[in-house]
Amino acid sequence: MGLDLIEISPNAVPPVAKIMNYGKYKYKEQKKLKDSRSKSHTTETKSLQVKIGTGDKDLEIKAKKASEFLKEGHRVKIDLFLPGRSKYFNFQFLQERLDRILKLITEDYKIADPAKKSPKGLTTVIERQIAKKVIAETPTPIKEEPKEVLKENTQI
Repeated sequence: MGLDLIEISPNAVPPVAKIMNYGKYKYKEQKKLKDSRSKSHTTETKSLQVKIGTGDKDLEIKAKKASEFLKEGHRVKIDLFLPGRSKYFNFQFLQERLDRILKLITEDYKIADPAKKSPKGLTTVIERQIAKKVIAETPTPIKEEPKEVLKENTQI
């Protein structure tokens, strides 16, 4: 008949085998592999560099780009570049400068790696915040305590 005996899973008890055309079997396996690769999404770490004196308009542009990266599902590494003597500035001051761009990002994000010193200056990594489904709770009825019945003092 021109068919082949193909062992599907040799470790099963008893081993599983099929009688079919080997070329067709190989084609289907490659197609399954290709489909699984296309459905998987690889995330990259995109990088943005900001300086201490970067203007507000430029920060907005960079924040917009960071929002696009987050929307695509990538992580974003934000470097606050510190040239020369600015590497020795107060850490709180540098943190505030880094927070300027973080406030402008429109997508929901979480800080994957908090701000820390690096050779270039100050670095933080953010990634997309996955929204949790909010389960609507049914309000529980408020139990009222029985009201006291006031008896009138009656004289007979």
